[in-house]
Amino acid sequence: SATDPDWRQNGTVVYSLFSSEVNGAPVSSLLSINGDTGVIHAVRSFDYEQLKSFTVLVLARDNGSPPLSGNVTVSVFISDENDNRPQILYPSPEGNSFMTELVPKGAQARSLVSKVIAVDADSGQNAWLSYQIVKATDPGLFSIGAHSGEIRTQRDISESDSMKQNLIVSVRDNGQPSLSATCALSLLISDNLAEVPELKDMAHDESGSKLTFYLIIALVSVSTFFLTFLIIILAVRFCRRRKPRLLFDGAVAIPSAYLPPNYAEVDGTGTLRSAYNYDAYLTTGSRTSDFKFVRSYNEGTLTSDLTLRKTQSAVDDLEGLEPEMSAVFQY
Repeated sequence: SATDPDWRQNGTVVYSLFSSEVNGAPVSSLLSINGDTGVIHAVRSFDYEQLKSFTVLVLARDNGSPPLSGNVTVSVFISDENDNRPQILYPSPEGNSFMTELVPKGAQARSLVSKVIAVDADSGQNAWLSYQIVKATDPGLFSIGAHSGEIRTQRDISESDSMKQNLIVSVRDNGQPSLSATCALSLLISDNLAEVPELKDMAHDESGSKLTFYLIIALVSVSTFFLTFLIIILAVRFCRRRKPRLLFDGAVAIPSAYLPPNYAEVDGTGTLRSAYNYDAYLTTGSRTSDFKFVRSYNEGTLTSDLTLRKTQSAVDDLEGLEPEMSAVFQY
């Protein structure tokens, strides 16, 4: 608080915070001040683990003309509260995993079996931790150090003790109110991991899963190869069926046969005394032949570019030649 001996408005004091930054944040985001009373309030909550203390500059100014002012430095200290639970480093917290430790069958009393490791982010007595076994398969077989977290045997291991021992350990801090965390620990009384039935089954399941994985890969590979081969065969057959049928598609030239384009006939003894040139046209659809005369050496007998057709007069002429041809062959 501040006082001013002046009269009336010249003695009225107004308070404000000097503009500055604390850890990169403006001071106005952390504190506020009542301009009339000078009471300082926190704008938000503080975390002792992040910010332990800081200072601010408070200005006091009167309403005179010209105004006069004074300043004071205010130090703010943050006290620690129990706002952090213990964090278990080993073994993993309950729900994440179930840790297993191997205990020899010949372990004697006070033998160290395992150790629970935990930390607390709070300070002072809020970070003091204590350990306790809250549940065990055999409560009289193991114990834990209240402040060290060391798990030891309370007596010698005997043949009658169960091979598998489960422990639930609680870690509690010393704050008010107290916060805690728990973890689970499995102890196997055996000299060799191969003797544990659970581990045998686990190894068998792991090998079986690997074999199944390899079989699946092999099956997929064979199926892919077979489908690819089948597609190639079908594609080849389809391409062969789409090839043109050159032999019987009608009015298409036969590529395997060669026919000379022009034929010449010379007759020296029959009724036709002239030489004729003609072309042969073959059609595969009708399987018949047509002869087309191109040029005649005897223009009086047949005109050029006439197609030879089978008429009744031609038949009669051919039949008249039969006796003459027979007589010739008799000689």
